[in-house]
Amino acid sequence: RRCGHTALRCSGLRLVRKLQQQLRAGLAMSLTARWLCCSRALAWAGPAAKGRSRWRRLRKIGKYAGPVIVGSCIFITYEILALGESVSLDTQAVEQEKLKSYIYVYTIPLEQQGLEGITNKARKELHRAVKRLVQITAEMFSWPLDEHYMKLDVEDHESGLWLLLKRTQSAVKPVRVQAVQELAKKHHWHDYQYRTLAQACDQKSSIGLARSQDVDLRFFLRPPLPKVIENSCIEDELRYLLASLPQSEVDQCVQYFTSLALRESNQSLSAQRGGLWCFGGNGLPYAQSLSSVPSEKVESFCLQALAKHSKVPSHCDKIVMNGGLQLLQKIYQLRHDSQKIQRNIIRTIGNLALHEHLHSAIAQSGWIGILAEAMKSPHVIQASHAARALANLDRDTVKEKYEDGVYILHPQYRTSQPIKADVLFIHGLLGAAFKTWRQKDHSNMEDKDTNYTECWPKTWLAADCPSLRILSVEYDSNLSDWRSKCPVEDERKSLAYRGRELLTKLKAAGVGDRPVVWIAHSMGGLLVKKMLLDASEDPEMRSVVQNTQGIVFYSVPHSGSRLAEYSVSARFLLFPSVEVKELSKDSPALRELNNNFTKLVREHEVNILSFGEMLPTYIGSMIKLHVVPPNSADLGIGDFIPLDVNHLNICKPGSRDSFLYQRSLQFIKDALAKEFKR
Repeated sequence: RRCGHTALRCSGLRLVRKLQQQLRAGLAMSLTARWLCCSRALAWAGPAAKGRSRWRRLRKIGKYAGPVIVGSCIFITYEILALGESVSLDTQAVEQEKLKSYIYVYTIPLEQQGLEGITNKARKELHRAVKRLVQITAEMFSWPLDEHYMKLDVEDHESGLWLLLKRTQSAVKPVRVQAVQELAKKHHWHDYQYRTLAQACDQKSSIGLARSQDVDLRFFLRPPLPKVIENSCIEDELRYLLASLPQSEVDQCVQYFTSLALRESNQSLSAQRGGLWCFGGNGLPYAQSLSSVPSEKVESFCLQALAKHSKVPSHCDKIVMNGGLQLLQKIYQLRHDSQKIQRNIIRTIGNLALHEHLHSAIAQSGWIGILAEAMKSPHVIQASHAARALANLDRDTVKEKYEDGVYILHPQYRTSQPIKADVLFIHGLLGAAFKTWRQKDHSNMEDKDTNYTECWPKTWLAADCPSLRILSVEYDSNLSDWRSKCPVEDERKSLAYRGRELLTKLKAAGVGDRPVVWIAHSMGGLLVKKMLLDASEDPEMRSVVQNTQGIVFYSVPHSGSRLAEYSVSARFLLFPSVEVKELSKDSPALRELNNNFTKLVREHEVNILSFGEMLPTYIGSMIKLHVVPPNSADLGIGDFIPLDVNHLNICKPGSRDSFLYQRSLQFIKDALAKEFKR
């Protein structure tokens, strides 16, 4: 009975405890509900109807705005993640305090950096590993550690970069030149380092880098954006620039071509007067049609007139002052597919570069980088025009000045190789400074050898004789005067005028300061003879004759040419030009020139080598003519070698191993043997 009473008592206690727990829970719930009601009443104090409408309004706004907000957050998150994957910011420029205002987002992939880039990466990783090992060792053995060492950047060439930059600005010229040479050899830096250096380089350093072989183009700042003129075209801007140049200080030829360019730039007049378009013997072929003149033709013609103006010193200042540098740069970029237009532009820049006070304007307008890029062009003519312009800009290592028509074929870059002698190439009738000296054309040019050269003096001779300075001279020449020409052009085409003009240009280029070998084709040989005779009578030019060691004549008409005879007999058809008339067989002027020249050669003991053609030349599709017969090509002094080639190919070797080239090369080496031994 006692046990049963005890069990009943325990169960009662458990029941009481459960009831107490339920009461406590119910009380808590009631208190919570009461608190919520009070809180809601406090929060929504005011009329009940107004509170309900506000709640409904909030629910409606949330119903429409919620998905928009969520979607926007998802889209922004996606864009941030995608941008983070595609763009990696290189903040080393900020961390290393080299250029705090720039953060560069472009880096070169490792596979594009080449072996030097891989070596640099491996060196950096090794540096990090060694530094970590030293740090751990110092912590284990409680050794003192230099904090400066631990904070040192793994880019150990960074300090070298800024030391080189400091040396490029040295007042000592040899130190400055050596620093630029070392700087140009750097090819393993990051893109931001090149760009930083490009902004820190001064004008002389930039020019030196541009004239360094295999230089990285990232050393140069990109050209500034050209100024945009509304409702204006390139043709109009060129006409305004030409019209702003004075006409009173120039000769009749420049006035003639300028007025013709301004008049013919109008398309309607161009269609009517197409036959008048002629500049230096290059007629424009649209005269046969009545259509409007292509804008590229008009630009080309205006640029040739501008190139003539750039040969006048006072006009160069006007061209720069009136925005000519920026306009030429804009045309250069727009006409990137026209080599002719780009050549005329670089030719003008080369003429402007003859004046040192304009160098800063040329550099600030972004032309240094453009010329450096043009130097890397696979086209010989393009690269040589750029080489001339940069040589005129480089006053640290080049004391000579290369005027219009004088081109340096070697060395086009800065070099430590001492120059021991000069070799000059003078083309003939209808020739040019580059195309005359190309390798012999194959019958099928599609099967052209990969080693084919467009200018064998630049490719072969420069490699065989690297200590030579090789120059090529260009002048205009024509077979016929049927086209419209400058009023005083007849005087300018004579041997006497051209001889004086070329001699002055060559003297400015330093010809005569060291031993010289002349190489001439056709009428170019007559010009060489005339120049040497004129130099012998001028005390200031006499060094040109005294340093002449040898002359190579390729089919030079010492006694005249049959081309002149044919032109005279067909004068009503061809209207032979002045230079062709001077080539008449047994001409008194040629006879006097030849007699005086042979006396000069014997007096100064000049070595002579002559080549003669044995095959006729096709002029057009119907005329077959032996231009220079062997008896006229033989000067009577030195060696004379007849070859089974025509007049055009007498100066174009078939290969580097051909007899024509090897014999010419041997003659140059023999004539300059004393200089090569020094």
